[in-house]
Amino acid sequence: MKPVAPTQIQRRAPEEVMRLSRLGSLHQCRLSFMRVLTRRMARDGWTFTRPVFAINDKGVGHAVYTAQGPERAYSLVAFAHDLPPEMRSDRVIAEAWDATFTLFDGIPKDEDIDRLSRNVPLQEAGRVSETELSLSRANRSVRLWSHVVDRLAAGRQPDPEQIEGVGYLMRTTAVYGSGKFGAADRVVIADREELQVPFQAEMLSVYLTRTFVRDLVEHMARVKGSDQAVQLDPAIARQLGIGNSTGLGMAPFIINHPILFNNWIMAREEAIARVRSRPDATQIEADIFRAVLKRSAISVDRWRSKHPIQIKKLAHLTSDMQALEAHVQQETLLHDYPWDRLVLWSETALSEEGQELVASLILEPYADEVDGLASCMADSNADAFVIDGAMQIKEVRALIEGRFGWALPLDWDAPEHCARAWYVSEEKLEPRMGERFEEPIGAYEQPLAPARDAVAAHRALANQEDDHPIAEFLMRHPEHRHTVRRLQMSRIAPYSEVQDNTISAAVLPIDMLRAKLSFFGATHFDPRSDRWVRICMYAGAPYPEDLTTENADLWVYPECAE
Repeated sequence: MKPVAPTQIQRRAPEEVMRLSRLGSLHQCRLSFMRVLTRRMARDGWTFTRPVFAINDKGVGHAVYTAQGPERAYSLVAFAHDLPPEMRSDRVIAEAWDATFTLFDGIPKDEDIDRLSRNVPLQEAGRVSETELSLSRANRSVRLWSHVVDRLAAGRQPDPEQIEGVGYLMRTTAVYGSGKFGAADRVVIADREELQVPFQAEMLSVYLTRTFVRDLVEHMARVKGSDQAVQLDPAIARQLGIGNSTGLGMAPFIINHPILFNNWIMAREEAIARVRSRPDATQIEADIFRAVLKRSAISVDRWRSKHPIQIKKLAHLTSDMQALEAHVQQETLLHDYPWDRLVLWSETALSEEGQELVASLILEPYADEVDGLASCMADSNADAFVIDGAMQIKEVRALIEGRFGWALPLDWDAPEHCARAWYVSEEKLEPRMGERFEEPIGAYEQPLAPARDAVAAHRALANQEDDHPIAEFLMRHPEHRHTVRRLQMSRIAPYSEVQDNTISAAVLPIDMLRAKLSFFGATHFDPRSDRWVRICMYAGAPYPEDLTTENADLWVYPECAE
């Protein structure tokens, strides 16, 4: 008898994956940048030191944390400040913070520290140089900070419920990189193996910031409690991550970087397809999945939000977890394409939140098939930005119809389809979104509505000769250059375009934020409006002194109680 050929499951279609509601339901996975970094640091035997901790009794001063890799060192230079309560704000327009940071390329000398001390605390008002890879700032979670300091000073550990309720002692309001405010451009570090995967410098900065925050809170407890003070219990310290407040400034990222975002999505979809294509699973692989599912249920149970949108999604996800756990108990997960069957079941049994959690969880037993895809997630294709002027007009029309066919029937003059407009704030030079028919912002609109612009280009091309080159058209209509460029990019980047209207009355920018932050590895998304969200990073991760190959990866899932 001729053996049955194995089935190769294809990647999910862009029309399914790239809807904003699904992008806004993505979860971290093996390809998330934080996990990529901790795996690499453990595998390559990075060492960590704290050569400077010059913080006084008022909590003011600076510290240096150095991470030494196989070829290079990187140092977090942290500045602690005595911030008056009335100046503490998470808004991007703030001018002072509890702590400010930069990731230095190498080990800073005294003259570097002096220069940085005059610039880093000013953030946007200062300037850094190519020897700095990131610029960031953070504020305390005031009540939890005070609680932890008081408890440790008195020789006691903090209340576990308060630790769980907040999850972090400080939250960042920005982690800038890639050339902003004078920091090194991406091209400076793109060829370094350890920084090849996107956002590795920024993730290293946050990882070291978490260590500084722990050390600072223990220092302040010793100042207050003297010999009576104790250190944080390591198990409690591991629960604490770094919070982050992210708003509209980040939302357009996935529109403005079509090939880069395509590479992220394509890597994840390729990983999912590879696992779904496995005809069977070993008992060990099935056990790993069940164990991670159990730990993920704990994480879902700890996820809190006060926003109506996320409250509803969490209710669905909680129900999904119950259904998923019951379903998995009845499945062997060993034969007959078990992961494909599980995904297909989830598509009819679970919400999009639950479906995307399943898609992430099935990757966990398969490090050998999945982890290498992280090296494909950067964008090194500079030539893709160049417009092919020889492309025939009929080909451009076909691209529009293939990528934006869903948008062609919409009435783009109807208020519900063009209610919003994206513009750049003059004060902070960051993206904002306003109401087109209520604010005088139309003249300042940014090209962040690819679907509307593609439809406009399609109409303008309606009476053009099929076989004429697009260059002739663009010479007369340069306003469509950005659309043609995006369309040509989509030939090599099928996941480059959001399959939704980014200026509609119903658009939720938090969906764009979550899509990006999930690839960072963020958890416990907590929207505070439809335009900004709080998250937690590195909660559960080992600290540098504890990092090993055994604990460098699955730390993102809470440990189950024995």
